[in-house]
Amino acid sequence: MYIHDRIIHTVPVFEVSETLKDVIAFFEETTSSHVAVTENGTYLGLLSENDLACFEPEKTIEDFRYELEHFFVTKETSWLDVLEMFSRNEANVLPILDKDQMVQGYYSLDDIVDVFIDTPFFKEPGAILVVSIGAKDYSFSEMAQIVESNNARLLGAFITNAENDMVQITLKIGTQNMNEVAQTFRRYNYTIEFGNSDDQFLEDLKQRSDYLEKYLNV
Repeated sequence: MYIHDRIIHTVPVFEVSETLKDVIAFFEETTSSHVAVTENGTYLGLLSENDLACFEPEKTIEDFRYELEHFFVTKETSWLDVLEMFSRNEANVLPILDKDQMVQGYYSLDDIVDVFIDTPFFKEPGAILVVSIGAKDYSFSEMAQIVESNNARLLGAFITNAENDMVQITLKIGTQNMNEVAQTFRRYNYTIEFGNSDDQFLEDLKQRSDYLEKYLNV
């Protein structure tokens, strides 16, 4: 996916020799989580808005050299890895470096999310199915085969949770009838965590739950 046209140049870059006065003003006037710092044009790291309360206007950025954070991306970084970098560092801007460690601009989280939302995963009509299985047992090729064996299209899939040796995968499936797809996943030992309302198993489960609740309230 092409994201190079989303590079922005409206976020400044500060030299380590500058005072913190302008950095403080920048963070107070924007919602940016970080800003890049360079030394003679070469990337050193990032100042975080979370440290704003510690900044003193008369001091230089040099005084905070060892507090700088050090994440970045390059133009070659894939859009999925860019999203991961945003998430891992709780950032809403990312500096983009060239091979010489020079800052070429920034990516904005809002812009990259817009690119993600513009993919067929979100735009194509279909249904969401969330399944879980052991971390050693899942296979994206198997999941695609399960979907396609029921004359449906797999529009996208990604891991949305992983803990306690289990993974949770969210799938977007181009079909109006999810029942057969869901039943096939169960036969392959996947647990259905969420499916749309025409899944008969989930509907039966809901009806039994409602019946039990009424019984207990008698």
